[in-house]
Amino acid sequence: MFDVKKVEMEWGGQTLTLETGRIARQADGAVLATLGETVVLCAVTAAKSVREGQDFFPLTVHYQEKFSAAGRIPGGFFKREGRATEKETLTSRLIDRPCRPLFPEGFYNEINVICQVLSYDGVNEPDILAMVAASAALTISGVPFMGPIGAARVGYKEGEYQLNPSMEEVAEGELDLVVAATQGAVMMVESEAKELSEDVMLGAVEFAHAASKDVAGLIIDLAEQAAKEPWQLDAGEDNSDIKEDLRKLVGDDIAAAYKLTDKSERSDALNAARDKAKEKYAEEEGQVQMTAGKMVKKLEAEIVRGAIIKDGTRIDGRKLDQVRPIEAMVGLLPRTHGSSLFTRGETQAIVTTTLGTKDAEQMIDGLDGLSYSNFMLHYNFPPYSVGEVGRFGFTSRRETGHGKLAFRALRPVLPTVEDFPYTIRVLSDITESNGSSSMATVCGGSLAMMDAGVPLARPVSGIAMGLILEGEEFAVLSDILGDEDHLGDMDFKVAGTEQGITSLQMDIKVAGITREIMQTALEQANGGRAHILGEMSKALSSVRTEMSEHAPRIETMQISKEKIRDVIGTGGKVIREIVAETGAKVDIDDEGLIKVSSSDKSQIEAAVKWIEGIVEEAEVGKIYEGKVVNLVDFGAFVNFMGGKDGLVHVSEIKNERVEKVSDELSEGQEVKVKVLEIDQRGKVRLSMRVVDQETGEELEDTRPPREPRGKGPRRDGGGGRGRGRDGGGRGRGRGRDNGGDDKGGADIPLPDSITED
Repeated sequence: MFDVKKVEMEWGGQTLTLETGRIARQADGAVLATLGETVVLCAVTAAKSVREGQDFFPLTVHYQEKFSAAGRIPGGFFKREGRATEKETLTSRLIDRPCRPLFPEGFYNEINVICQVLSYDGVNEPDILAMVAASAALTISGVPFMGPIGAARVGYKEGEYQLNPSMEEVAEGELDLVVAATQGAVMMVESEAKELSEDVMLGAVEFAHAASKDVAGLIIDLAEQAAKEPWQLDAGEDNSDIKEDLRKLVGDDIAAAYKLTDKSERSDALNAARDKAKEKYAEEEGQVQMTAGKMVKKLEAEIVRGAIIKDGTRIDGRKLDQVRPIEAMVGLLPRTHGSSLFTRGETQAIVTTTLGTKDAEQMIDGLDGLSYSNFMLHYNFPPYSVGEVGRFGFTSRRETGHGKLAFRALRPVLPTVEDFPYTIRVLSDITESNGSSSMATVCGGSLAMMDAGVPLARPVSGIAMGLILEGEEFAVLSDILGDEDHLGDMDFKVAGTEQGITSLQMDIKVAGITREIMQTALEQANGGRAHILGEMSKALSSVRTEMSEHAPRIETMQISKEKIRDVIGTGGKVIREIVAETGAKVDIDDEGLIKVSSSDKSQIEAAVKWIEGIVEEAEVGKIYEGKVVNLVDFGAFVNFMGGKDGLVHVSEIKNERVEKVSDELSEGQEVKVKVLEIDQRGKVRLSMRVVDQETGEELEDTRPPREPRGKGPRRDGGGGRGRGRDGGGRGRGRGRDNGGDDKGGADIPLPDSITED
């Protein structure tokens, strides 16, 4: 019934299997990819015709994680998969970015790539497997895809590269790098690193490329068995005559426009040249008009690229390795916890840092279950930043991707939770854009966190590199403009500290780049990063020692696990009382780590003192301040260590005889007490009479001890059968002692000095 084709190989200690012909047979191409017990299905469909007037390539990639793959039911009200999560969006981009450049110019048929995670074993990450499955499905579909590509994740620990490490291994190591590549060249790099050198990063890319080649070879083996007939493409019309006519008409205008350094002026001049070209072909049919528009874009690319390769002349007149003027400032906004304004040329970002407590952490619900993140970075790109009208108020895939790149660049230098127990949110709003706004976010984010008092290991800067490749000749450009990005062949972003790289991202528009080009780009980026760090230091050279007065203060304290229940209390009664009385916020985890937070230092001190009183053990002979919490016939119970009560017997209130306890004390009264005794069950006997209630100093006990008059045992639980008055009659005092037990003061032996009438 099924004509199943299957190939497999050993890859990183696991078996990688690619299968087609059993599932989704009506798609143009469908591949079931398995690695370990992780399974991803990718199906590709392509439109057989192009919409009239369409002049772009509508490739859409959707990656979806099914909760059932990990044996989980989705959270939320509807209990089903909803809108794409951040991880799903980022993985969709991982698949799209290396595949898009491998379709031929002029191919505008709509293509849908849908990848679904069907099984997840918790070890083999499905994102890499989805990239492989998508490449295989495109390769066998018959569409004009100039692949295949392979993909691999690389870790780095103790000087050794790891192929496809688990997320636990990545967390323990120094690198998380993803590479997509054809058998001939690298197409895409995405990474986060713990300040690694250029040589280590380049070695990781090469290691991943070697592993990707093997996967690409496996896909070719599958295609030899199962590929559909390739689509026949039109040879295309010869439009050289239109191009030459346009060169004569607007070539000089375009060249002059690209010599204008101001973006707005340059844009106006280019639009004038384009309008001039439109007028020439205004009477022609739609197809000719569309072709003329494409030829104008080709002319722009030729003029800009030719000037860079031949003369080393860039659009704004800079040298190839020159960075635009930088202006940075901090403390821009008075009520934020930290803020910065970072401007590089015509790219600008307002970045703020907000500090919060543990309950502000982001909850992430994924295949691995619920997890929490105490660092968030959000990036916004409003249309006014490029002088355009557009949609506003939703997060695009591009914004998610740019924000994650800046997140990866900054996370390696963050302090540990133990050293800085705050939730950190960095918000970047791009107010101008002509060049890499994600790298402006990195620079501004570093300054904003330093302004907020976040103890970063070191400041981080970032730079975007470009490439112009013409045959064997190439030029690497530092700090590229938006037009250099659009007309160039590579977008290569590098972020890091003075000690090494923290993030590396590369996207190319050609069929791969060589090791020489990548090495040149890394070395040139190193110098650019160092220059930017120097400019940033003019605004703020080190982390502020004092946080904003508007930021919450957090103090941590560690208690033993045995004391956790005492701090929380039955049903949370004690911890709620601490919060209500002091105004501070108190969080406690299963290991006994307590975080006390408030913007008012006195509230924190009060809560800490209360908790210390609960967990501290009372010392015999030590004097404490306390509060009367209950009056009984035979004395008063005093709370003297937060959650700890003790009994001041009526005989220990004053040196004189006290007829009625309520005549001397009242509930809520502040008193000073000395610990006389702690019995084996933790019951505490206190005294007020030996402490000066004004100064808290200990007084000499002038009252001579008396010998017990009774011969029987002392009353310690009420109702004893003791003989004599001290022993009490049968059942005598039972009520008062039982009442004492409710307040933690039962079974308190009476002092020798007591006599009863």
